Amino acid sequence: MLALSVRGFIASHPLNRQTIRTMATARRQAFETIPSSPIRVMRTVDAVRRWRKPQYLDHRIVSLVPTMGALHQGHLSLIRSAARESHHVVVSIYVNPAQFGIKEDLASYPVTWESDCKILADLDRELADDGGNLGRISAIFAPTTPEMYPSGFPGQEVNSKGSFVVITPISEILEGGTRPTFFRGVATVCMKLFNIVQPEKVYFGQKDVQQTVLIQKMVKDFMLPTEVIIGPTIRESDGLALSSRNVYLGERRREVAPVLNRALKAAEAQYLNGALDRKQLMNAANAIILNDLNKQSALPPEKRVMFEVDYISLADPFSMEELTAIDPEKGGILSGAVKMLPVESPQPGEDLGHSGGPTVRLIDNIILKPSTDI
Repeated sequence: MLALSVRGFIASHPLNRQTIRTMATARRQAFETIPSSPIRVMRTVDAVRRWRKPQYLDHRIVSLVPTMGALHQGHLSLIRSAARESHHVVVSIYVNPAQFGIKEDLASYPVTWESDCKILADLDRELADDGGNLGRISAIFAPTTPEMYPSGFPGQEVNSKGSFVVITPISEILEGGTRPTFFRGVATVCMKLFNIVQPEKVYFGQKDVQQTVLIQKMVKDFMLPTEVIIGPTIRESDGLALSSRNVYLGERRREVAPVLNRALKAAEAQYLNGALDRKQLMNAANAIILNDLNKQSALPPEKRVMFEVDYISLADPFSMEELTAIDPEKGGILSGAVKMLPVESPQPGEDLGHSGGPTVRLIDNIILKPSTDI
């Protein structure tokens, strides 16, 4: 009885009620938000799980858009799609070191936190004004590497020891042939993000087509309760696929960069005209590449742009294995990668691109739809 009376006094006393309200308000305001925005910034796994639990209990649909920052219109198109279909959109911003090789551009990868936050805040206001959306951007998950790798980051070497998710053989071909640790890093970090956020839906862009096939396989093989949604590649007016790495190009190389898209489109035109044989499609693509290389080679060093072809592929749409001919009932995937080499004889004041214009590896693809869908 005495205990009840004391509790009643504490609850009824005006000063104590105000203290309780102040403490509750402080708890609610303890989390970080983007300035002038309701978007919450969560930096720990525990913070995400505490935020996620009531959404699950309230049957609210949560979607995840994984990014490494340096946001562009391709990312924003995925977020817009997620907002139309979800009550809450979580955007992850994390530059995952595990998907970079030991000689790749991790140190120079563009880190644009402030501009990314402004872009997301502006987009969220746009989403709020659009009555066709189910939800908006609720949170950014921006963890540190120690948070994402609690046992310690295992390293970027091929023979690193640690906890990895490896999806074979798809991780060993095409992009995986040139970058042997790339898809191991992608699969591992995506599995971690899916386990942390527990989204009903995840959104990826078609530009990274081999990645999308790998993620769909991972979700299926590990029976994850997540729907993978693929958004179309967003391009510049000349066909160049938007990518965070485009900032490295600079003015001179930017003019030549669409060569890969033009080569793939030449092969696609052959397919749309009825060609199914690999040789015919590859000849069309290679003719564009060779013509551009010859043009550039004929220019003086202070004007030309040199590039190397990593691969041009015609692959099965489900396994990414190379095809000798297309099954018109299944279609195929045309894809490629080129390395834009550093400019020769840079001129005074020339825009060389972010970080001085290192070698830039560009990828692109075109989906060849089954003949029944054309």
